[in-house]
This record gives sequence, C-alpha cells and structure tokens, in this order.
Amino acid sequence: MLNLYPAQIESVSLHSVGNKNKGESIFLSAEPFSLNDEMSGLLKEYFFKPFREKEENYFRFSNEVDVEFNEVYKSVAELFGNPSKTHLLSKKITTHLFEQSNHPHIKSGEVYVVNFSDVVIDNEKTDAVGIFKSELKHDFLQFKEKEQNLEILIRQGININKLDKGCLIFNVNKEEGYKVLSVDSNRYDAKYWLEDFLGLIPLTDENFYTKNYLKFCQNFAKDVVLPAEDKQQEVMFMNRAVNHFAKNDAFEESNFLNEVLENPELIPEFKHYKVEKGPKFSIEDVSNFDIANKAVSDARKKIKNVINLDTNIQIKMDFINPESAEKFVEKGWDEEKQMYYYLVYFNKEQKS
Repeated sequence: MLNLYPAQIESVSLHSVGNKNKGESIFLSAEPFSLNDEMSGLLKEYFFKPFREKEENYFRFSNEVDVEFNEVYKSVAELFGNPSKTHLLSKKITTHLFEQSNHPHIKSGEVYVVNFSDVVIDNEKTDAVGIFKSELKHDFLQFKEKEQNLEILIRQGININKLDKGCLIFNVNKEEGYKVLSVDSNRYDAKYWLEDFLGLIPLTDENFYTKNYLKFCQNFAKDVVLPAEDKQQEVMFMNRAVNHFAKNDAFEESNFLNEVLENPELIPEFKHYKVEKGPKFSIEDVSNFDIANKAVSDARKKIKNVINLDTNIQIKMDFINPESAEKFVEKGWDEEKQMYYYLVYFNKEQKS
C-alpha cells in the first residue's frame, strides 16, 4: 500500500535531453533547481498524480549478469547512501538516458531527478528517488495589456496534469533490485523507458501473483466456462473465484479448484488450460502464494458481472453475495416461444 501525501521534496535536479539519433544535444544544469513552496506543491502534484490513479504494478531493477551492472540501479543506490551527491548522480542518470535516446520516435524533453523523503510504502516510512521526463508541448494563451487593448500571445509549455514518463524508486529491497513503480503515457516508444533506460522487470510478489491469477481465471471463464455452460455460469465462476480470494489470506490451488469449480469435469480442463495459457500470466508453476487484498479489490472492480441479453435487458449479478445470484436466478427454455428465459425470485423491489 502506497501513501504519497506526507512525502516531501528534498531536491530537484533539472536537465534536458534531445534525440541522439537526430543529432540533438543534452543539457546538464550546473546546480540543483531552487524550489519555493508554491513550486514544490505544483511539482508534487505533477509527479505523483499518475501514480495515485494507476494500479500499483511494481517492478525491480535487473540485468542479465547481475543487478549491480544496471546503470540506474548503481546511481540510485549511491544516491540513497549519500544524498549530498544527488545532483552529480542526476547528471549521470540523465546522460545514460541520452545514450538510450537513439530511436527516431523518441522525443526530446526535460528530465527531473528528485529526492523525496517521508514516502510511506507497506506502512513503513522511507526515502524515494523519482526520475521523470516531460516530452509533449502544448499551446496555451497568455494575455498582455498594451496601452488600451488586451493582446493574446501564443506560448508553448507542458501540461502539469499529465506526466509523460516517470518512475518512483523506493529505498526498500535493495538486494532484490529495489521496489519501483513506472508510468509511461506515450506508447510509441515503450521499450525505451522501461527496458532500455531503466532495465526493469516485474516484481513477482503477492500482488503480482494475485492479480495475474485472477486475470488468468477471467480468461478461463471466457474461453472454457462460457462455451461449456452459459453466461450465468461464467459470471458465477468469477464471482466464486473473487470471493475465494477475498476470504483467504493464502492461496492453495487444489482448495481453490474444489471450492470454485462446481462442475468437477472442468477441473482437468482448468489444469490443461493452465499448462497452455499460464506462461502468458507468469503463473504456470505457481500453485501457492500469499493473497494481496488490494489486488483482489482492484480485480473486483474490473470484472464484469452483467449478463447482456439480445432483448436489451441486463441482469447484474451481486459479487458480494454470490449465493443470491445462484439461489434466486434460474435459466430455462420456453418451447412455445422458442426462447431462453431467466426466472428471477424476489420479495420486494429495492428503492434506488
């Protein structure tokens, strides 16, 4: 769980990088940027907003030989150990970014290397380093009084409501490559930021496995349960799956299958599907893990629990009380009308 509200900016180093492939240059500021309270508040919102809005998918630094050979990891580790070297190391980080800026699609932009204190992650207060890049420029209007008239001036700048690229590196799990969050709003150069520059791979923790296993179940429901049974059973399978995760602290696959798959004939289908599709979700060899409650809550919000009928009627199933959907909704076939029907039982209509 991440809490960025108490975080404070300790220093900001500001540089700019061009596209090396196009012969553009790099500019490294001689001194750190001088902050006032107003600017600090605006920059915090600019840097943090996408991380508050985005699902927490953590990464860690990696290298094919050893994480110690990852350039950004080395600089960040030195920075955490000696914050007085932040500006010097920010130049090293920005130069490394410039060296990766050699694809024709990569845009020039400003680079911010920021030292944060009082970030709360997993209920522990720690330091963090942020590396951000602004790329897209937007036209805006500025107004100027000239004698008896008001003039319009067209200027260009960045939109502080949308960060183009950024990462937050938390001073935890150093030996494993730290805990890192990353955002990239511009998908035309996805490898450049995440892989070429940062060298990140997904952090396979309980959040990762919980989220990916539920995504795998959602695909199984669509590809196997729906064709074998019907839409109601597809919805109810995911209903039972999510509730199994919600009420348990640890996941054990055999218990999950026995509780969630009411049709025992689907158990070998599930195991076969896992062999086939599991690698896509990095869960092919995973059958036991701790459950992350936040990942379950996030998944519950995204899973569709509505049966859409071709008669323009929707039936919404209740994920909180799955027994209601099973006890009070029946599916049948009307011979006279040659149509399927759902029979819904209730005592009284709820007021909206």
